[in-house]
Amino acid sequence: MLIANKCDLGSLRAVPVEDAQEFAERENLFFMETSALQSTNVEGAFMTVLTEIYKIISKNTLIAAPGADYGKSQSLKGTRIVVPGQDSDSGGNSGGCCMSS
Repeated sequence: MLIANKCDLGSLRAVPVEDAQEFAERENLFFMETSALQSTNVEGAFMTVLTEIYKIISKNTLIAAPGADYGKSQSLKGTRIVVPGQDSDSGGNSGGCCMSS
């Protein structure tokens, strides 16, 4: 995964977006631009990381269970990923580590 931060400061780019995309494709990486200041794609980047980790863990669990019923893997049953701040009781408060007052 290749994440480019500060996409809101396009005039100060050290690497053109096209070069970053080409590099990501060449290295078989997911590419995304983010801006913490504007809150652009920040949540999406974290969700993508969580999703990819879950896929890898799920795949490894299935591989590690020889002879198991792959349609009903018991080791994955009930697996839940909780993302802080995503519960319905938060009252719409979308606080995080990068907040301005």
